[in-house]
Amino acid sequence: MEFVSIKDLSKEIKINLLKKLGYNSDGIFVLDTKGNRVKDKYIGINVELSNMLIFPGSTIILDNNPLSIASYLEEFKHEL
Repeated sequence: MEFVSIKDLSKEIKINLLKKLGYNSDGIFVLDTKGNRVKDKYIGINVELSNMLIFPGSTIILDNNPLSIASYLEEFKHEL
């Protein structure tokens, strides 16, 4: 599996990427289709545009932190 960092992309490119995946942003947080802030499913915090992580082949958007990454990998280890 290859990870490509989106950390250094411009805000505009990150927002365009989110829109192509069916999400949006208010410029600070990642938003779902209803305009609600997307929460990291593992640690329950609102995912910020500046710290979002999108795994290849998925539309699961998480906060870029070790616990969320490890939890994702554990949950989807058979699909990777």
